[in-house]
Amino acid sequence: MPRSRLFPSLTLGVRPAKTTIFRWLYDELRRAILDRRLRAGEKLPSTRGLAKQYQVARGTVVAVFEQLAAEGYIEPRRGSGATVKRTLPEKYSEVSSPLMRGTVRPSAAFLSPRGLRFVRATLPVSQTPVRSAFQTDQPALDLFPTALWGRIASRCLRGAQRSLLASGQALGYLPLREALADYLRSVRGIKCSHEAIVITSGTQHSLDLISRLILDQGDCVWMEDPGYPRAASLFRALGAKVVALPVDSEGLDCAAGRGRARRARLAYVTPAHQFPLGVTMSISRRLELLRWAQSGNSWIFEDDYDGEFRFASRPLAALQSLDESGCVIYASSFSKMMFPTLRLGYMVVPQRLIEPIAAARSLIDLFPPVLDQAVMCEFITEGHFGRHLRRMREIYARRLEVLQSAASVKLDGLLQLTSTRAGLQAIGWLHRSIRAEDAELAASARGINVVPLSRFAIERPTRNGLMLGFAMADERILRQGVEELARVLRSLKNQPPGRRA
Repeated sequence: MPRSRLFPSLTLGVRPAKTTIFRWLYDELRRAILDRRLRAGEKLPSTRGLAKQYQVARGTVVAVFEQLAAEGYIEPRRGSGATVKRTLPEKYSEVSSPLMRGTVRPSAAFLSPRGLRFVRATLPVSQTPVRSAFQTDQPALDLFPTALWGRIASRCLRGAQRSLLASGQALGYLPLREALADYLRSVRGIKCSHEAIVITSGTQHSLDLISRLILDQGDCVWMEDPGYPRAASLFRALGAKVVALPVDSEGLDCAAGRGRARRARLAYVTPAHQFPLGVTMSISRRLELLRWAQSGNSWIFEDDYDGEFRFASRPLAALQSLDESGCVIYASSFSKMMFPTLRLGYMVVPQRLIEPIAAARSLIDLFPPVLDQAVMCEFITEGHFGRHLRRMREIYARRLEVLQSAASVKLDGLLQLTSTRAGLQAIGWLHRSIRAEDAELAASARGINVVPLSRFAIERPTRNGLMLGFAMADERILRQGVEELARVLRSLKNQPPGRRA
């Protein structure tokens, strides 16, 4: 192991005003690790020596070390101090980049104005999934039939014809588009033929493709608030103006949208299961949204990100099924139905967009990967896809029931879960004396993943709540997570506000 260096060789930044000593010291040590100023395997100074050198309480230094250890940056060793981990978690590989730290100057001459907007709009990449309680936005990856998928992939590759290896079609692999058209017509009530289906690498790719074709600099886009931050960031990076509209029990407030930007070019909505609040857009709001789009020659992007996971009834009919004028673009992906690294999604587009999309793809990415599409096609046509979804609905429904049952007992007076019967995560409202951001930090130190709803605010503040995922963890882990979260929230509720920081 490398010999411990004297700590004065590491310069810590000046503590900003109104920043707690804990936050300052944590940020500086974390940045030093990510920048490799503290190298892998290097021994850190003792908590006593660090506290003395920087004139801070030793308890604060101990708390910082515990937080860094919980997040996988350092490894404490009894009797010999703490060292920087030799292998950092994969999710931190890009965080240490200057672009991700926001150190690129706005006047950087090597980027175009659009390039600078993309840099400023960058969001952290999704963290590597950890099988712990409340991990959000992740399916139960351990239950996916990987052996079956592997056999189908091997069979497709062994029997691949030359045409399957040589090239592809701009709109996607034709047999997969035909299989999806049959599935969407029968299960989701979507009016489409295979000609209207476009295979993409996911919803974010679909959004980018559509935005390039229909949005110009300065165009307004309606967005749900709170809503999906990556969509808002993409629109802003492309030069569009995001118009954040409130969401109530019926979904997006269309009247507010007409008042703020009647002639918006696009509306991005999640009507089946609003992200993140989970409400379903009412039929009256759906019709109102369609009338607005029809009257103003505008577009609606319907993101059906988890519409297949509805536990109390069959999946709801899509907004697209009500569209008579060809203004709705329906999009979904296989990330949550299958696994995220598959990177396959699809759109159902109006007739007038088919040729423009094919032309755009001829300049951007030509065609999506064909072999993965062929395997997905076989998975659907042989019935495995439908069986997998039915199985996962049953498992997720049980896990949601376990979460709700445990929370009603253990979290009473601390966190009130909303009623939900769909999706992969639940929303809970915190007791008024507990800040969601404090709960996230304290829970993270105990290995629990909770996400404050403020993370999804577009313009206006959100209610004080947390998002809890229930799909990835089994029932035992969920129960343990609820008990641990109860201890965290009870501790925060009983602490005076000044000590929570």
